[in-house]
Amino acid sequence: MYDEIVNFMQTGGSFMYPILAVLAFGMAIAVERYFYLTAIKINNRRLLAKLMPLLKEGDLNQVYQITSRSKVAICQMLNLGLTRLKIKPERDQIEMAMEESLMEIIPRLEKRTHYLAMFANIATLLGLLGTITGLIKAFTAVAQVDPSLKAEILSSSISVAMNTTAFGLAVAIPLIIIFSILQTKTTEIVDSLEMATIKFINLIMIKQ
Repeated sequence: MYDEIVNFMQTGGSFMYPILAVLAFGMAIAVERYFYLTAIKINNRRLLAKLMPLLKEGDLNQVYQITSRSKVAICQMLNLGLTRLKIKPERDQIEMAMEESLMEIIPRLEKRTHYLAMFANIATLLGLLGTITGLIKAFTAVAQVDPSLKAEILSSSISVAMNTTAFGLAVAIPLIIIFSILQTKTTEIVDSLEMATIKFINLIMIKQ
């Protein structure tokens, strides 16, 4: 297997290495984003489970103390909502404050994820470019050889040239799948934050 991979890379030409670099960068971003979003999701759930009983009891001071000490996304939103509550205890004002906090959180959740889609496109295009370059070299080479050898040389050269397209697609497809997974995780987190905002506002309005 190892020898086949090495041979595949070597026969594919110089464009195989830029595609490999794209794969390396893409996977690095994918791993970092996956663990980051997973940690955000777990921390949000844990803290929300801790804060909801306090909110139902109307213990807003305790909630404020917890949220002011934490940098977790849900705590930042609730803290800003409680701060606005002290200044202007009006529903629309609290909603605006928490939506403003959410607008600051979303870019952090989506950070670098869009690069995966870009890398997938780059890998595909590099594969096609490598194949076209290989075909140009192949047709140029067969023009100068004996006619009886042209078919054999051309078929061999085309086979090698197609390696870059195959590798480009092999890199692009997983990156697109990972991009979709991360987008789904991000959407789930944003939806949970929006739901927490509604629950929070409803609870504190009842307690007022």
